[in-house]
Amino acid sequence: MSRVIAILGAGTGLGAALARRFGQEGFRTALVGRRLDRLEALATELKAEGVEAATFGADLSEPANVPGLLAEIRERFGRIDVVHYGPASNNTAFTPAVELTPEALDKLLPLFLLTPIEVVRGVLPQMRERGEGAILLSQGLTAAVALPGMSGVGPAMAAARNFMHTLNLELQGTGVHAGMLTIGALIQRSETAEAGPLETGDGEPSFPVADPDELAGLYWDMYVRKDTAELFYPAAAG
Repeated sequence: MSRVIAILGAGTGLGAALARRFGQEGFRTALVGRRLDRLEALATELKAEGVEAATFGADLSEPANVPGLLAEIRERFGRIDVVHYGPASNNTAFTPAVELTPEALDKLLPLFLLTPIEVVRGVLPQMRERGEGAILLSQGLTAAVALPGMSGVGPAMAAARNFMHTLNLELQGTGVHAGMLTIGALIQRSETAEAGPLETGDGEPSFPVADPDELAGLYWDMYVRKDTAELFYPAAAG
């Protein structure tokens, strides 16, 4: 039975590129997100290119949805070999640290921390039983690098970053890999890029543009080699 990658937070940028890159290696793809219209269009494109794909609607800001979602994917494909978690929200604005409130941060924690933890809980037992698999996370640069005026999302992602680094250490020698790509760039063809350039706290654009196909290639290498807990893009950002 061919392997399966579940792309949680799939979109027209990195998610589509990941589906194509892993599809080139024979992976079937589960596309997960809230915008089913876009997912269905992407699935149609992938099928025309010879990549088997199915769509699953889910609100990833609700951790309680994860067990049912994973059960649906397994019912359709029989297994999950690789998970990529990388949702983006156009409704999530950066907040200066001096203005951040506990209430504002509490609203960000489910999508950027609690749901990925629940995903790991749901896929890890079967991966460890098989002795093979990968849990991959995409996150923004502010998870690792402080930028003035750009707090809020950063603290939530930083907690997930710590979790992934710890998970990576605990899984060494099991055949299951936990790794992440920390991206300090706008991703071409993504909804975020369509919305316009990001700015730093002083109002100046500062992020380069990334080719999602290049990023997907980094993730494929991470999956194959299983020797890297975190990569930065661009590399100088780290």
